Amino acid sequence: MKPIKLANSPITYFVSRSQQAEWVLFIHAAFVNHHMFKAQFAYFENKYNILAIDIIGHGQSTDTQKGDSIDKMSKWVFDILKFENIEQVHIVGVSLGAVLAQDFANRYPYAVSSLACFGGYDINNFDAKMKNENSAKQRLMMLKALFSVKWFAKANKKISAYTSQAQNEFFAMNILFPKKSFMFLATLNRMVNKYKTGRRKYPLLIGCGKYDIPMELEAIKAWKGREPDCTVVLFENAGHCVNMDVPQEFNKTMEEFWKGVRP
Repeated sequence: MKPIKLANSPITYFVSRSQQAEWVLFIHAAFVNHHMFKAQFAYFENKYNILAIDIIGHGQSTDTQKGDSIDKMSKWVFDILKFENIEQVHIVGVSLGAVLAQDFANRYPYAVSSLACFGGYDINNFDAKMKNENSAKQRLMMLKALFSVKWFAKANKKISAYTSQAQNEFFAMNILFPKKSFMFLATLNRMVNKYKTGRRKYPLLIGCGKYDIPMELEAIKAWKGREPDCTVVLFENAGHCVNMDVPQEFNKTMEEFWKGVRP
């Protein structure tokens, strides 16, 4: 997929068109880039139209201007949809991507065919205790990165993936993350507890890996409690980035989910 960039936007995106009418948007985790979905691109490229992005400060989205921040991602993504004449899209977000996917769905619900969030939490109901624990862990990881990106990437791969192959792939992308891009993560809190979850007009799928951190497992359980109509999946032999740890199971799960969305 060739990189594309709109005027007045720092976001680089990638498109793969097939003969299918339905679109899928993949939003990656922090510190990596759209290549974390390479197994999904290969599997779905002849079944769906694919849209992928590099989040601001990641991958090829590092040419920024003063005032650019991550809380503007939804607007930039919506501009991409308009430019590509995409009316509705299935959205898949992993970790940070799950946060951005929800923020987009909060702002532009009519553009969402379905929403799938993995390794994430309900940004509309994020309790203070969990928020503080999450922030403390993020500060510790950032401190490691200030000393050495390689040290940071080595520690981060063990948190972010469970299998050796996925850890190595994550590390190879993480090592390319620029230190200066940490500043773009500072405005993430602007998306948290900003909206109230209304009645969703699209299906919701949430999940994580069995070997993800306990806080993530708790977050998924609490989210299901608030939205009992959503679908929950717990992947065996997987950690945080489930699509990288168990790509075949992940692809089949998404395929079945999307088939159920069709009228």
